[in-house]
Amino acid sequence: MFMLLQCLNLPAEILLEREVDHIDIAQDCLPVHKYKESEDCTKYKSAKTGRGPLGPQWKEITHPIMCSYKVVIVRFEVWGFQTRVEAFVHSCIRDILLLGHKQAFTWLDEWHGMSLEELREYEKNIQAQTNQKVLSDGYCTGSAEAATPESTSVIDLSNSSASRLPAAEKPKP
Repeated sequence: MFMLLQCLNLPAEILLEREVDHIDIAQDCLPVHKYKESEDCTKYKSAKTGRGPLGPQWKEITHPIMCSYKVVIVRFEVWGFQTRVEAFVHSCIRDILLLGHKQAFTWLDEWHGMSLEELREYEKNIQAQTNQKVLSDGYCTGSAEAATPESTSVIDLSNSSASRLPAAEKPKP
């Protein structure tokens, strides 16, 4: 399996502390309440491409393969809570990434064959639908404004006034 070890140009001090977590969209399990058989990569077969289902050795035998590199840092520097809260947030982010990548594969027939412009519009529509669902289900009381890669940030909870770090400063220790 091809892996680019330093594709994010992280500084040396971050590289020494980072923890690499390989997510396997076929073999890693989601929480039971998030599981949908239609989004199970071990059962899905694309009608358009013939890809799938993914078996236990799919990473070694499937070509081409896409790798997605994410850097996440969580800081919650509150004595007595730091380790637990940071671990919980990391596990939630892992579940979100796992679900999103499982969906990207199992929704393949919806987006395969689109031009880049069509794909960006598709992403925008899905994002708007997701934001609307989150807002209508009462998960969020904030604005309905869609988060974009340019506006995404991480919240540093190490002091009483949370400060936002730019997207470029999101390494996971």
